[in-house]
Amino acid sequence: QAIDDDCNQTGQILAAILDWPQGTFASRVTLEQGGVVVEREVDGGLETLRLRLPAVLTADLRLNEPRYATLPNIMKAKKKPLEILSASELGGVPPSPPRLKVLKLEEPPARQGGQKVQDVVSLVEGLRQRGSL
Repeated sequence: QAIDDDCNQTGQILAAILDWPQGTFASRVTLEQGGVVVEREVDGGLETLRLRLPAVLTADLRLNEPRYATLPNIMKAKKKPLEILSASELGGVPPSPPRLKVLKLEEPPARQGGQKVQDVVSLVEGLRQRGSL
């Protein structure tokens, strides 16, 4: 389940940032030498894409049958050590310079307190005086 409000943005944005090919809504994935074949459902039937690796894929509900973790397996997983690898240890992932540069970072101004008005006429007049209308 996507965390991007189910709008299918995360995979596409990631592929654009990395400049990698993308296969969205994959219902079948087959690895082959140096690439991947992605089958996806479209309005007119099935579409087959052949992509070079590395690539970004997003899954359709039909890709596989989900497995649900049992409580004993969750407890076992908590005890397993977490291995942290650097990008250079993975191999095949080319280092690239960052595509974004932070120019400035500052907090927004503190919010000012609200103001009560007697009626709509007073509200409109106050907004006019501030230049908000």
